[in-house]
Amino acid sequence: MDVTYNDSATTNACKLCTPLGASLVFKGVRGSVPLMHGSQGCATYIRRYLISHFREPVDIASSNFSEDTAIFGGGDNLKQAITNVTRQYKPELVGISTTCLSETIGDDVGLILKEFKAEQSGGCLPEIVHVSTPSYRGTHMDGFHDAVAALLHALASSRGGNNGCINILPGMVSPADMRHIREIVEDFDTGCLMLPDYSETLDGMLWATYQKIPEGGIGIDEIREMGGARATIDMSRVCSEKRSGAQVLKARCNIPAHRTGLPLGVKACDHFFSTLSALTRRDVPKKYTRQRGRLLDAFVDGHKYISGKRAVVYAEEDLVVGLAAFLCEIGIIPVVCASGGTSGHLREVLEQTLPGNLKEEIRIIEEADFQDIEEAAMEASPDLFIGNSKGYSITRKLGIPLIRVGFPIHDRFGGQRSLHVGYRGTQQLFDRIVNAVLETRQTTSDVGYSYM
Repeated sequence: MDVTYNDSATTNACKLCTPLGASLVFKGVRGSVPLMHGSQGCATYIRRYLISHFREPVDIASSNFSEDTAIFGGGDNLKQAITNVTRQYKPELVGISTTCLSETIGDDVGLILKEFKAEQSGGCLPEIVHVSTPSYRGTHMDGFHDAVAALLHALASSRGGNNGCINILPGMVSPADMRHIREIVEDFDTGCLMLPDYSETLDGMLWATYQKIPEGGIGIDEIREMGGARATIDMSRVCSEKRSGAQVLKARCNIPAHRTGLPLGVKACDHFFSTLSALTRRDVPKKYTRQRGRLLDAFVDGHKYISGKRAVVYAEEDLVVGLAAFLCEIGIIPVVCASGGTSGHLREVLEQTLPGNLKEEIRIIEEADFQDIEEAAMEASPDLFIGNSKGYSITRKLGIPLIRVGFPIHDRFGGQRSLHVGYRGTQQLFDRIVNAVLETRQTTSDVGYSYM
């Protein structure tokens, strides 16, 4: 009898698992320990990915499923894990994310936590926030957004009144991006409440002794204060409203929500700065108008090297949108725009964002894997790739450069310090793109070095 095998499970996914995104969010809360309800292997996998990108120690606890647990349920394991984490780390918050296994067997985590708290009457417990994150139902970005929404739903309150701050939901950007966003907002002479904020917890200073929980992150009290802010700026344009933390704050605390997208590129930065200016009723500080002017000057200087080049862009959906719009500004055609994201909104947002005359030249791939990306790239004849380290094997085969952005960056140093946002971050990314094109021209030239 003939047997046909389906090898689709062996393709290289352009996404990561859902609890990874949730764990990253919990790492951005002060005094927090992420705890995964599932097998030890899941936590090990996520630690490995985060450590190799951020170059920092990352502790992620696990309820450590066994064969018996998978059959009879993991309630006792979860209670014991919370007890162990509380005793050993003394956290302010335990962020629980579920894995495929605990979701598949149907563990009622909400009920387990209710029982646990009742059993601990009189004891001092940390805040416990739970988010459902089975990987068969989404990507790391779904876990990221769901964890933000869960934290706000559990903690944000409007009872503190109006504090005049601006909430920032930056999405999955680099620690360097987070520091720069905070700098920008504070330069408008207003407070900034950013969720998550792993700018220090995952890019901190050298320690004299090991710190079980690194310093930094947004505090629990600050998350509560987000319910009294003047507005929320959500840098995701692709996240659905049901997953949006900004919508949680709007529904629960009546906080106005503004979806700006990532401030990457001149137009997107202009929109972000004008939003801040309107909210604070302050002019854009002169240092940013000077940064904008230097960026435009660089566009003029570098245009002749990159005009008409063709690029493949792949990343998280919001980063794909930001990068594609930026490339169009500088004369590069994003011939393939791909993401493993499952929001269903990528095509819609890209078509709203990109110039109409380019739409027929651009192939948009939603829920992509790297086999899809490679096949599209072979047809599109690109000059460069822009995305994470996982695209390297394709660019090596094609003999074209890879400009590494986003997550994960495993094969280069300093991914956590890569700046992409604001006029300054856009400038740095533009310089990297131009230099990659020049380096390729030099490397492949029979002559070699030439005066540019």
